[in-house]
Amino acid sequence: MTGIVWNATDAAHPARDAALASMRAVVRGAKAEWLELFAPDAVVQDPVGSSPLDPEGRGHRGREGIERFWDATIASAAAIEFHVHDSFAAGEEVANVGFIRTRLPDGSVMDAEGVFVYRVGEDGKLRSMRAFWEFERAMGTLRPAES
Repeated sequence: MTGIVWNATDAAHPARDAALASMRAVVRGAKAEWLELFAPDAVVQDPVGSSPLDPEGRGHRGREGIERFWDATIASAAAIEFHVHDSFAAGEEVANVGFIRTRLPDGSVMDAEGVFVYRVGEDGKLRSMRAFWEFERAMGTLRPAES
């Protein structure tokens, strides 16, 4: 796994810059750095809506909630790789289209295809990260370790 495969425009935009910073921190396992990217009242919905990762579908709220999300999901992966095919920035948001490949501790691999939307405030801090992907569809990609 290589980290970030970016096949989209890389034109500077505050939300795109924050999204890339978020991806880089995740790939490196830099939890404190990742948490610092978020405003104190930010919300992470990954995926949006009800799922086994967020049964109530309300999202992970505030830095404490976002930290619990990291501990329950990102920290449990052996590696995470982002593949971005396109990126659309408008206003204070960016929508990245692609997939996230997760290698689990047993070596198995899963892909979550989707649209990943990041919104920033005037200070450049992330106000929200909303990942539109389907849990069952991603589980359908689960496969043994790649050689």
